[in-house]
Amino acid sequence: MEIKDLLNQTSKLPNVPEVVRQLIQALNDPNANYSEISKKVSEDQTLSLKILRLVNSAHFGLSRKVSSIDEATVMLGMGRLKTLVIASGFSNSVAEVEGLDIKKFWSESFRVATLAKWFAAKTDNVDPDIAFTTGIIHNIGRLLLHLAQPNRAKAIQTLIEESSVSRSTAEIERLGFTTQEAGKALLDMWSFPAELGNAVKQHKSPTAHEDPSSLAAVLNLACYINASVREKRDEESVKESYPTDVATLAGVSPDTINQLAEALTLESGLDGLAD
Repeated sequence: MEIKDLLNQTSKLPNVPEVVRQLIQALNDPNANYSEISKKVSEDQTLSLKILRLVNSAHFGLSRKVSSIDEATVMLGMGRLKTLVIASGFSNSVAEVEGLDIKKFWSESFRVATLAKWFAAKTDNVDPDIAFTTGIIHNIGRLLLHLAQPNRAKAIQTLIEESSVSRSTAEIERLGFTTQEAGKALLDMWSFPAELGNAVKQHKSPTAHEDPSSLAAVLNLACYINASVREKRDEESVKESYPTDVATLAGVSPDTINQLAEALTLESGLDGLAD
């Protein structure tokens, strides 16, 4: 099987709303016009309501309530608005997926995104908002596989459980490629910035690549902590196995792991996007 075989099944791909695609392009423009951005957001009622609800949540800590998209756009700024637009667009792109707990999938994606932003804030190498966006979409290739080839996805899961091999090893054996590679191909097809696609492709083993991405390294650290939370590992074992070589690539001090308690208490504040 080849990656293009997945991408060719367009009817099963996540249906990212056109307004979200347009906004991603507009928000990447440093000369973007605020009024044009807010107009596009306002055209999608569901997106508008979610953004207003989240803007007024405790997560953003604004001093007063915001009642209009125009005001929200100005008060949030382009970076945080882009985060909300992308998060909302992706998390509402599919409602049910065979063999995948979609609510858990997005909950973990948001946790990875929040952790990636936390790590990125501790290095000059990675923009925190870009790290958050990448965290949300880092596992998009796996979602694509479940949508397009649910039987193959099930076979991969069975191989992992019965043989105790890594997911990447199982994917290569059953597919001939990894879902990280499929994720990059999907983001390329959607004309997302190359930086995001490369990070998605590299994040499982960023130090193994010839041209390693600091963004991929930050994403790897976030995934490491997320897996530790999922597996309920104790703090000492998490510190002992902390990938210091990846932290160095990310530009994050190895001592950052001593702030683990802070990282583990983070809440994305965006879980409502999946509702």
